Amino acid sequence: MGDARPPRVALTFDAEHPDRPLCPPGSVERILDGLREASVRATFFVQGRWAEAYPDTARRIAEDGHLIGHHSKYHARMPLLHDDGVREDIREGEEAIIAATGADPRPWFRCPFGAGHDDPRILGLLEELGYRNVFYQVVVEDWEPWRTGAEVERDAVRASLEHGDGAVVLLHTWPAPTAEAVPGIVRGLLSAGADLVGVDQLERLP
Repeated sequence: MGDARPPRVALTFDAEHPDRPLCPPGSVERILDGLREASVRATFFVQGRWAEAYPDTARRIAEDGHLIGHHSKYHARMPLLHDDGVREDIREGEEAIIAATGADPRPWFRCPFGAGHDDPRILGLLEELGYRNVFYQVVVEDWEPWRTGAEVERDAVRASLEHGDGAVVLLHTWPAPTAEAVPGIVRGLLSAGADLVGVDQLERLP
């Protein structure tokens, strides 16, 4: 017999400084409001420098019950750093995240741009520092300026359900289309029978 358990989907958000258009103030608050209204727990990978700039918002993420992960201090591509540079970036970022959120992000880490997720050197350094990288299977390119909220919603729901149990969805906190899409993503996945979880509730991670 097959597994009758509802498919688990982990919505993950990279909380970082934006470098594209369509990033008005308040997007992360709208995302948090939408998740709170639906009583959904997500995972936020917080950039250390972002946490220093927006400590109140960073603390709210933790206070709302979301899982806190580490997204580096400076959002540099990790393979471009030498070993001590990686160690320094991660340790400084960790300190900033803990100071702002009150939560220890270990062991959850996401490499900026995904760069280094399959690099044995980077993965070894992460392990040394108590982390494991969390990659993703569902990418909706919510950072692109031509993406609309309706497109982000549609693609996130469809791709998550097509993947099945254990889908990790990559989203960002700053694009306006993402803030617009989150309530619909949640409704669509829940109505399809999915269980929305933090990455700590998945047995297998990419």
